[in-house]
Amino acid sequence: MKAVRFHGKHDLRIDDIEEPGELSPDQVLVGPTFCGICGTDLHEYDHGPTWTSAESNPYSGAALPQILGHEFSGEVLAVGNAVTSVAPGDRVSIQPQIGPRQDYFGRCNLPFLGPNASVVGLSWPWGGMAEKAVTQESNAIVLPSDITDRQGALVEPAAVGVHAVDRAGIKPGDSILITGAGTIGAMAALAARASGVTNIFVSEPNANRRERLHRMDIGVTVLDPLSTDIGAHVRSMTLEGVGVDAAIECSGNGQAFSTCVDAVRAQGVVVQVGLMPGKIEADPFRWTVKDLTIRGSLNYPITIWPRIFSMMRSGLFPVEKVVDAEVDMQEVKEQGFDALLAPGSAKLKVLVSISR
Repeated sequence: MKAVRFHGKHDLRIDDIEEPGELSPDQVLVGPTFCGICGTDLHEYDHGPTWTSAESNPYSGAALPQILGHEFSGEVLAVGNAVTSVAPGDRVSIQPQIGPRQDYFGRCNLPFLGPNASVVGLSWPWGGMAEKAVTQESNAIVLPSDITDRQGALVEPAAVGVHAVDRAGIKPGDSILITGAGTIGAMAALAARASGVTNIFVSEPNANRRERLHRMDIGVTVLDPLSTDIGAHVRSMTLEGVGVDAAIECSGNGQAFSTCVDAVRAQGVVVQVGLMPGKIEADPFRWTVKDLTIRGSLNYPITIWPRIFSMMRSGLFPVEKVVDAEVDMQEVKEQGFDALLAPGSAKLKVLVSISR
């Protein structure tokens, strides 16, 4: 079968590989239909290996070359003899976090925080950019009849945005700053709007991205940090100039994190989602005198899929607006990875259409 595999930095190939063999009792064989190219995939391709490794994952045994793809939907083709929650023919969305359930974090339903975490499409032998993929039963979530396959492939990044908004602790009528208008920043803005947040500011230095977010027409104020003092401007737009109730940093930029600290009110919340490439300068004294809450946000609760389905169904969470293009597997490098990484690119999300 054909699969998109990452071999090393800038080395992405469409390989012919062996089809999956006999399933374990708790495993599911899926035929992917749509798979999103994630920012993590792009970072891996352009700077990696980071999340992938030439050494075998201690839990899954996965090692380079790695089949990519952790944002995907598909059809169940076969199931192990102990599987009861899905059946052949079911449409599913994949929740890609995998890990042992016997340790502390596994028992807490947080396997991705444990020392032996594995992720489908990054540190698991299979991924969504292939004609077939194997997951555990718990990773294959049946799609409701009114949720499309395309929406199913967007549940994972949508969940990241929703979880970040949850971590921010915002309420209807609150205000928020989001730095970085990539896919996760856009998802966070959509989730904030769905949560009833009335004033949403988004800071993005890429002019094409700013225009892209304007075209989404989701009721946000888009700002250019290269020409605007974001902290001062945002504060001026809030009651008595106190600042926004929360900020979510999605760009992985140290200066953007400082902007978030500057823009939030006293006793506000700053959530760090974007992955920083290294250490940054920080001013904890300011955190203290503003009595701030600083939170990280990694992934999402692995039980969040039904909630995302409900948000999509409501019409208040139009995640399809982030999709720029659909490409087939043969076009994935030029029309997918390279197009998303092009300087000044406005693109947010490319879906890979998988045919068998």
